[in-house]
Amino acid sequence: MTEDALARENITRFAKSIFDRGLTCGSSGNISQRLSDGTILVTPTGSSMGFLDPAQISRLSADGRHLAGDAPTKEVGLHTAFYDTRAETGAVVHLHPTHSVALSMLPDIDPENVLPPLTPYTIMRLGKVKLLPFFLPGDPGMGAAVRGLAGKRSAVLLANHGPVVAGKTLDATVYAMEELEENAKLAILTRSLDAIGMSDAQVAQVVRQFNVDYD
Repeated sequence: MTEDALARENITRFAKSIFDRGLTCGSSGNISQRLSDGTILVTPTGSSMGFLDPAQISRLSADGRHLAGDAPTKEVGLHTAFYDTRAETGAVVHLHPTHSVALSMLPDIDPENVLPPLTPYTIMRLGKVKLLPFFLPGDPGMGAAVRGLAGKRSAVLLANHGPVVAGKTLDATVYAMEELEENAKLAILTRSLDAIGMSDAQVAQVVRQFNVDYD
């Protein structure tokens, strides 16, 4: 199987898993993967994660020009912003999971680090997650905001919209997205319970042990 065909199958398989578990619904969310020649496969606009046809997945040039397949998601600028500013990025996932979106609406979250340090895995897989302001869907300003971070974040949370995560491989990116949603769920469930999160010393220990970029 060629690299292109294998990537299309993997995108379709992960997308169905994401949809079946309710991490995104309807025709929301998008996934991309960068191939070794620099071209990018990305899910088409208006498509449902649960019913993707691998042959219809869009193929883009390294600079975002549409080369083949159906028209790409209107939020392709989010994806190319990560590819252009984080050289190690091999995949980008953007979803609308319930708890992450809910967390983005709360008035007292830290915009520089929206996820409270409740588990080590969130720190290991995501580092700090930056809250970005509200943009209309498809607004090029979303990509510009990601570019403005100059590669310093592998994940962002769009206010009233949803998270975007970049990673080295598609599976690692999906797992990091799942971790983000689980941490958001924990944060909301324990919000009024005086839960004991990780201390600064414990966070520092995780950062050192697993060489996490946590600036």
